Amino acid sequence: MAAVDEARIRLGRVGAGLMTPIAPAEDWRHAARRVEAAGYGAIWVNEVIGGREVFTQLSVMLAATRRVVLGSAIANVWARHPATMQGAASVLADAYPGRLALGIGVSIGAIVEQSGQKWTSPLSRMREYVDAMDAAVEAAPRPEVPFPRLVAALGPRMQDLAREKADGALPAAMPVEHTRLARERLGPDKLLIVAQTAILETSPEKARGVARGTQLLTLPGSPYARSLRNLGFGDADLADGGSDEVIDACFSWGDEVTIGRRIQEHLDAGADHVCVTTIAPDLPSSLDVYERLAPLLV
Repeated sequence: MAAVDEARIRLGRVGAGLMTPIAPAEDWRHAARRVEAAGYGAIWVNEVIGGREVFTQLSVMLAATRRVVLGSAIANVWARHPATMQGAASVLADAYPGRLALGIGVSIGAIVEQSGQKWTSPLSRMREYVDAMDAAVEAAPRPEVPFPRLVAALGPRMQDLAREKADGALPAAMPVEHTRLARERLGPDKLLIVAQTAILETSPEKARGVARGTQLLTLPGSPYARSLRNLGFGDADLADGGSDEVIDACFSWGDEVTIGRRIQEHLDAGADHVCVTTIAPDLPSSLDVYERLAPLLV
């Protein structure tokens, strides 16, 4: 419980997800300082396999800031050995006490296959991986402040695993109802970090067009489509990038007030913290949006 309690205090209500293309290290340092100055509790960064390696990225941004928590959303379990995952997180948590949150996920089959690896059962893979991380704890540094370990969990079975073997779950791109059900499944003692994409655009056509451009539902083997079916959406709702109803449920779009209202709905439904992600071509554009949203979110 120590990692959960500590994280709830340090993360705050809302964090910023910087899921933008590769940029120079100095740009990332500047971005981290701007987000911290805007008052967000955390900065979250993602990882595929190769390119922007998540622990190196986190270390650059931790060194550039003083207060804000840095989190992985997610560190890809196919990108490194589980003992390396445990060791890397432990080193950063030791160097920056209380400022690391580790989110891990199984990614998507097509991405894994492209890296030359063989896709296997996501649930089995995650269970074996977390067990191997636990087995590596004794060989890793012991941070003064324990870091929370979160599992990217959309479906009920992965959420059960998150409840059993981690400090909580980190689902993304799901409706508020999914957050409510996830909290019921996790119980009150686990962290629930929800990633929600915000599109600062008041035109319904433009906003929904941007949302469909993410290919959330058209990716081969999309776990998001599967989870939406579990919530009662049918094939017609998920076709062609998603119906207006699906897009409006999964994405927060509109002006600052409207987006702030949706974030609050996730918090009211049981989220401990919402990672707000934006869709922007570069870091400066993302930062402009976060600074516009900050007065209503933090």
